[in-house]
Amino acid sequence: MRDRRLLALVFSATAILVFGVYGVVAAPGAVVASPSPRPTPAGDSDESGEPDVGTTVREAGEPPSPVPVSPPPNLVTLTPVTPTSQGGPEATATSYLTAWQNGDFIGMTGMVVDPPADFGVRHRGFDADLRVSSLSLTPGELRHRGEEAAEMSFRGVRQVTGLGEWPFDSVLRLELRFGVWKVRWTPETMHRSLKDGGRLRLKETEVRSPATLTREGVPFPRDSRAGHYFSGLSDTAVELRLEEEPSGRVLLASPPRQASGTRTTISRPVQAAAARALDGVGQPAAIVALDVQTAQVRAVADTLGGKEAFNGLYPPGSTFKVVTAAALLRSGLTPESQVACPAGYTIPNGRSFSDSDGVDHGNVPFTTAFALSCNTTFAQQTYERLRDDRLRAEAADRFGFREKPGLSSCRIQPYGSPDQLGSDAIGQNSVQASPLCMAEVAAAVASGVWRPAIMTEGPPADSPAPVPLDEGVAASLRTMMGAVVTQGTASQAGLPSDTAGKTGTAEVEGGGDHAWFIGYRGSLAFAVFVRHGGAGGKVAAPIAARFLNAL
Repeated sequence: MRDRRLLALVFSATAILVFGVYGVVAAPGAVVASPSPRPTPAGDSDESGEPDVGTTVREAGEPPSPVPVSPPPNLVTLTPVTPTSQGGPEATATSYLTAWQNGDFIGMTGMVVDPPADFGVRHRGFDADLRVSSLSLTPGELRHRGEEAAEMSFRGVRQVTGLGEWPFDSVLRLELRFGVWKVRWTPETMHRSLKDGGRLRLKETEVRSPATLTREGVPFPRDSRAGHYFSGLSDTAVELRLEEEPSGRVLLASPPRQASGTRTTISRPVQAAAARALDGVGQPAAIVALDVQTAQVRAVADTLGGKEAFNGLYPPGSTFKVVTAAALLRSGLTPESQVACPAGYTIPNGRSFSDSDGVDHGNVPFTTAFALSCNTTFAQQTYERLRDDRLRAEAADRFGFREKPGLSSCRIQPYGSPDQLGSDAIGQNSVQASPLCMAEVAAAVASGVWRPAIMTEGPPADSPAPVPLDEGVAASLRTMMGAVVTQGTASQAGLPSDTAGKTGTAEVEGGGDHAWFIGYRGSLAFAVFVRHGGAGGKVAAPIAARFLNAL
């Protein structure tokens, strides 16, 4: 019995020794280092049989202070965990920037102190709203701010769709949390402009990018009323501006757009004046303006539809008296010649003509009859002087009233009776012209040479040849057209000084009268036409005044 008790005691002691050694080796949380090269004395054991390894308790963010202990004999050496063994602030910053550059927002979240719930959403929304297609980041210098804080500056380049590269710089702030370095994230980490609730906005502005430009190389004015004549006037492009709010500072913008459209002969200020002169005009209308010396089209504002300002054929009414007067001057009349201007005149054995004012002015100078637009004078003088077809020849040979290549349309037919001749003389019957054709007539008087209108630098190869007018005839016509503005049918229209012109009121069967005014001032000749507008002096001439006064 005694032997059995002794044997049990030895067995128990052996078990206690083995259990204690096993407990030291399997202690949780231990880091295994290299085995000791030689045996060391065993350390003391507590009641559990485990060695005391010196556990240290520390505050959050405070680096642990390891306490050295004597390892037990024949066991491995233990190495306590320190912050540096988990990687320093530079390693965390570099890892964070790498994850950001790769769009790994989950990985970034794990490296951030108390990340907001919408951390990834904010980054994705930032990139989507500002059209960021790629991001590259370059770490900068790390600076310690004590033992538990650090900062790393960094530079970045975002590629913004439509704007190109957008460089920026910012700072990563880091702090030590429970022995691990993490990023202290705020919105301004993404961009400095987001500090204190700031915002970034990508603003789109639709700008005009026309395929056709004025002669100055700039877009046509808005609502130019020239869309039937030129293509691409309404073409647009989008300009982008990346702005900081609320300061309004522009961080990135589209480069200035270089005008790349095709240049025309149109002058922007002249076109703008013509287009605005038609604002508020209730009836379809057109204004065409030419350079006096070259006959290049400087403006065409048209609400008639199609290309009626160039191709439409309308009776020109009394504006055609410029052509009739040229033929009469060539027949021997002068501006001072006395002619009758009665209230009514009847062609022998033919039709009667009357004037709109119904007044018998008696005998007056030819210039006065022209200024007052006496139908009776022109019917009588044409019947008496131009029955040998000289009116049609004057119109066709010297003012372009014939079939011909070019931009304008106008025509006159051989007359079949004296009544028809008298009606042709005042711009009715077979006489038809477009506004452009009548602008050519005004330019011919101003320059002394009839030229076909062009929209190119020089006349096309098939363009009709210029036709010089007799200088005496041209000078007389200038005097007579000046009198229309100073003392005649356009004297109340508000036209600026030095304007010369001719009013026209064309009768239309089954419709209202067409209103006309043609003229010139300075380097511009022009025609104003209002379809079924009424009296030329009361309707078309005031429109011409608005046009000229706007230049």
